[in-house]
Amino acid sequence: MSKTQVTEGVVAEYVTAVIGGQLFGLPISRVQDVFMPERLTRVPLSSQEIAGVLNLRGRIVTVVNMRARLGLPKADDGKPPMAVGVDLRGESYGLLIDQIGEVLRLPEDGKEDNPVNLDPRMAKLAGGVHRLDGQLMVVLDVDRVLELAPDAKAA
Repeated sequence: MSKTQVTEGVVAEYVTAVIGGQLFGLPISRVQDVFMPERLTRVPLSSQEIAGVLNLRGRIVTVVNMRARLGLPKADDGKPPMAVGVDLRGESYGLLIDQIGEVLRLPEDGKEDNPVNLDPRMAKLAGGVHRLDGQLMVVLDVDRVLELAPDAKAA
């Protein structure tokens, strides 16, 4: 019985991202790619949460500004944002983040419900949290993140 056989718990993989200094995790199964958004075209009359649209390898991608989605101020560090490509019902979206982290493999049973003191703006987009060494990783629920106001769904 080696130590590797003892870990029979289910492991979840997350792509980590930092938005406004907070660590978030996106389930790796939902992440299509990570890219630097270039030539973003603003969508007239769209909500502030829609950064714009761009052409990514022949697909039109709606880019969601995660800082606006979380009610955070614009980044002022001058660093170019990154984007995480996700898919919802055949539509492509890019989630604009401050920086991309690493892929973490965490035990599924280590995921906890949202703590009561979690910022309500984060709580409505979170599908739970993982407590890591000295910090909290908020698990983003991609479906909830993409539940944008009807006027924001630009075709």
